[in-house]
Amino acid sequence: MSITITVYGAEKKCASCVNLPSALETKDWLEALLNRKYENQPLAFEYIDIENPEAGHEEFARYIIDDDRMYPLVTINGDIVAEGNPKLKDIYAKIDHLAS
Repeated sequence: MSITITVYGAEKKCASCVNLPSALETKDWLEALLNRKYENQPLAFEYIDIENPEAGHEEFARYIIDDDRMYPLVTINGDIVAEGNPKLKDIYAKIDHLAS
C-alpha cells in the first residue's frame, strides 16, 4: 500500500511554533527519518504551502488558516496525525497500522 505523508505549513511560522523548525524543515526531517525506519515501505512525501497551495489542496489549506490550526500540520493518507510539534510515536503508529 502506498503511504503519502503531507506536511502543510507556511514560510512564516505560526505564533505557537516560533521555536520549532519550519514546516519545510519538518518535512525534510520526517522524510529522512521515515525513509530510514521504513526502508522497505514505499513512502511519498509532499510539502504544501498553505499560503500558496497546489491544485487540490486549496480547501484544506483554507481550513488550516480559517480554523487557526497549528502548523506544520502533518497528514498521512489524508488523516491528520500531528499539529505543531509532531510526535513520532503517533506517526509511527499510523504508518505501522497502514503497512500491516
